[in-house]
Amino acid sequence: MYLRFGWVVGNVGLVGTLIIVTLSTFITFLTALSIAAIATNAPVKTGGAYYMISRSLGIEIGGAVGIPLYLAQAFSVALYIIGFSESLTIIFPSLNIKLVGIITTLLLGTLSLFSTKAAIRLQFFILGVIILSLLSLFLGGPLTELQSEIWSTSAENTSDFWIVFAVFFPAVTGIMAGVNMSGDLKDPSKSIPRGTFLAVGVGYLVYMTVPILLALWVDSSTLVEDPLIMHKIAFWGGAILLGVWGATLSSAVGSLMGAPRVLQALTKDQVLPRQLSFLGKSSGEEQIPRWATIFTIILTLILVYLGNLNTIAPILTMFFLTTYGVLNVTAGIEKFLESPSFRPKFKVHWIFSLMGTVGCLAVMFLINALATITAILFIIIIYTWLRRRRLKTTWGDVRSGVLLQIIRYALLRLEKEVNPKSWRPNILVLSGSLSKRWHLIDFANGITQEKGLFTIATILPDKKVSQEKVSDFEKQITDYLNNKKIRALVRVTRAESIFPGAIQLVNSYGLGHLVPNTVLLGESKEISHKEEYAQMINHFYKSKRNVIIMQDFVSEDFRHKKSVDIWWGGLKGNGGLMMILGYLMHNSPYWQNIKITIKMVVATDEAVLIAQNNLTNMLANMRVNLNTEVLVSKGEIFWDILKRESSESDIVMLGLKAPDENFGDYFEKLKEDTKDLNKKIFVLASQDIEFKDVLS
Repeated sequence: MYLRFGWVVGNVGLVGTLIIVTLSTFITFLTALSIAAIATNAPVKTGGAYYMISRSLGIEIGGAVGIPLYLAQAFSVALYIIGFSESLTIIFPSLNIKLVGIITTLLLGTLSLFSTKAAIRLQFFILGVIILSLLSLFLGGPLTELQSEIWSTSAENTSDFWIVFAVFFPAVTGIMAGVNMSGDLKDPSKSIPRGTFLAVGVGYLVYMTVPILLALWVDSSTLVEDPLIMHKIAFWGGAILLGVWGATLSSAVGSLMGAPRVLQALTKDQVLPRQLSFLGKSSGEEQIPRWATIFTIILTLILVYLGNLNTIAPILTMFFLTTYGVLNVTAGIEKFLESPSFRPKFKVHWIFSLMGTVGCLAVMFLINALATITAILFIIIIYTWLRRRRLKTTWGDVRSGVLLQIIRYALLRLEKEVNPKSWRPNILVLSGSLSKRWHLIDFANGITQEKGLFTIATILPDKKVSQEKVSDFEKQITDYLNNKKIRALVRVTRAESIFPGAIQLVNSYGLGHLVPNTVLLGESKEISHKEEYAQMINHFYKSKRNVIIMQDFVSEDFRHKKSVDIWWGGLKGNGGLMMILGYLMHNSPYWQNIKITIKMVVATDEAVLIAQNNLTNMLANMRVNLNTEVLVSKGEIFWDILKRESSESDIVMLGLKAPDENFGDYFEKLKEDTKDLNKKIFVLASQDIEFKDVLS
């Protein structure tokens, strides 16, 4: 205001300046609306904007914004003190700018370190100085006789409107000063909205009045050329210098109190490494975060000594604007979802929060596109780091609500009839004990490739097990999978026995049209369970669920398999599904350099060339890069050919016949016929879909 307002008016004229002030204030006003909505919904504790964001959008997003916000505030302290020191040395050239900066930092730091109340009282004194400077300006007069263009600007002194806008906009970004003191306020839900709106309102009133005086009293050329023009037209020019010093010191004190409290909140939430836990401690009757304040003072001293912050100043502005934008996103999402837990006393329509978000983002790019991109990349890096740390929180956030709305939208539009072009395996894994049948989970994870769904299901064969134990077991499995970095749904259910429980689960599990289309399970080695197992497979088949049975696998060596033989009899039914599974395995990062061969048996030598050409052309049309091998039976029985040709293969994939009343005996004989092979995967296509169309 003191040093750049004349330049703004001189470049874009009075009308242009009033438009810039109004547009800038409108964006901060929208942010103030969002802040008021969040602050009146639930108690706001230490941490200000970080606390608000983390409690709504989650600790990762809160931390990704909170760490840059702390750095921006801490670096701002140095910027304001360097600005104060530079202006002081203009009046007293004999002073050393770095020495003045260091002494000022130590004095302000000591004040904020030992008494928050005293620091706030100092702010009142500084406010009085600023009011005095404004009164001196209002009581001033024209530099010369009226010679300026009140409503326009001279053609010689014009800069692009948006460049001027970018220069002015940081003047309205100080509305977070009170929010940052949220932990020290007696009643944040009243003080934060009231203080923020007053800050916006008073600032707007002053910013709309000053340019009128400048336009009336000074010509545009002088406004552009003389940054201290206010000093010359004020009733007492010294008051303007006091105002400059008061503004810089006031901003420095505000940031020096706000930054440590954000740092303290980040530490308490364990966003920062444990080695820095001492920064979260409070001391004294006023619960001052002294260690965090000392850390900030040391950082400020280093920056003041280095002296040149011009290169990072634009990025700091971007961090502030990012915070405002995310606050708007927070309020907008909360209102849009209309969760029962979001009941603010100050109600704001989500469209205003959306407008605030768009406004902040637009201003960021207008001010400095490169700094905006740099700031966004920095925030993304912090977010990724926090996500990998898998931080635990004791509070909920809106992410589940957002996902629920997305799921609802998708489910209600999901077609009942399966479209082959969008088909993916949605696998229900009947894993039982994870340690004994980990290969089932490993296979499902490799096949879905984190793009499809799969559910790990365990059936507890005891109806007397309490629901509390079922929930605990489900949580244990989920935590175990998270530690293994496997994303899957988990379902634990009770039943009198395993097989009826599996049938019940397939009948009931799912949501709307979104149900598992494939059941993955192991074999039953107990001969006494043969009939129950066969009835279960038969039920899956009649329920239109594809079935994949894995036999003779052990968990520890499954992902190291290098060769797979698919014994194929055509694209219809099992053949199409096996080819899809082969394609998914071949393209999965789980199996590097795996060799998948489609093997086929024909009766005569004459049929070999025809079959080979058909296979080659079919795979080429399907854009599937698998190996092929056509064998001649020459009267030899299939099982002997299978044993000879696949005895060295790591995995053999075979189709199953459609279940009937003799399926139990059939499956036992199948296992006997293939007992000399290493590992087997038996496939039964049951779904009403032409699998050949999936790969066409």
